[in-house]
Amino acid sequence: MPTRFSTVIILLGLLMWPMTGAMAHTWGDPVVGNLDSIGSDTMAGLMLRWGERLEQRYPAVRLQLQANGSATAPPALAEGTTRLGPMSRRMTASEREMFEASHGYPPTEIPVAMDALAVFVNRHNPLGKLTMTQLDAIFSDTLRCGAETSIERWDDLDRPELAGPIDRHSRNSVSGSYGVFRRDALCGGNFRVDVNEHPGSSSVVAAVAATIGGIGYSGIGYVTSAVRPLALQEGDGPAVMPSERTTLNGEYPLSRTLYLYVNLPPGESLPPVERAFIDLVLSPAGQDSVRESGFIPLPESVIAAVRQALGLNVPWGHVSPR
Repeated sequence: MPTRFSTVIILLGLLMWPMTGAMAHTWGDPVVGNLDSIGSDTMAGLMLRWGERLEQRYPAVRLQLQANGSATAPPALAEGTTRLGPMSRRMTASEREMFEASHGYPPTEIPVAMDALAVFVNRHNPLGKLTMTQLDAIFSDTLRCGAETSIERWDDLDRPELAGPIDRHSRNSVSGSYGVFRRDALCGGNFRVDVNEHPGSSSVVAAVAATIGGIGYSGIGYVTSAVRPLALQEGDGPAVMPSERTTLNGEYPLSRTLYLYVNLPPGESLPPVERAFIDLVLSPAGQDSVRESGFIPLPESVIAAVRQALGLNVPWGHVSPR
């Protein structure tokens, strides 16, 4: 049975392989200008690190970043207000259709890192794990993951040392993290109306840290010493902590891929500034930035496949083979 990550690789191959024979351009133009990016808040710090590295190498380049949530990337790409859209989830079918209706071809999807969507509690909360059914019963009012009743208080978890009401915190609806959590943790159900929504991952962490009864979720790179990530258990399987190993092998239930979407017409090469940026992202230095930001670098085999699909194995100033 394929893991979540092997499925990503299969989808990557199906999506990007048709591009490999199309890029027959000479890249000799100077790397100068602004690089606009609209999308994920989760990836904001990572995008800034990449932008700083790019500007160090190419001083005439500036990254202009708007990080209001993954859901802001597809309309910006469709409307042409940006050509680069970082997203902490995959585009939905309707978002792809919106882009294709505007441009006549699909957006190009580029995996750039892996992440574990961590569920965490206040550091003084002794709870160590939750089942996925319990997680749904805490955050949703639809109970699609199998619970019979909602979990209202910490002492509803059959832990006598826990007490008090549960203070729930979530990203807002434009966030990719919100979408992934709703799909995978709530089995596609709805959040409770008393869940506190936040515009950024850091604010979710801060809210959980501020109260002993707090619980929330964010990318693992945002977790601080003031909160503790929980192990999650699917069915009768073991409880699994978020880590690089459990994310890459798909054991952690809330593993995900982080993406960059670009507007790349069929048969054309990436413009110089975008090409330089993505070349950096998929380089050892760029993947070092992934780890420095608290995320998980892509396996080398995946990076090699993506670089080949995008024509990034061709030296700058040369002509790619047809």
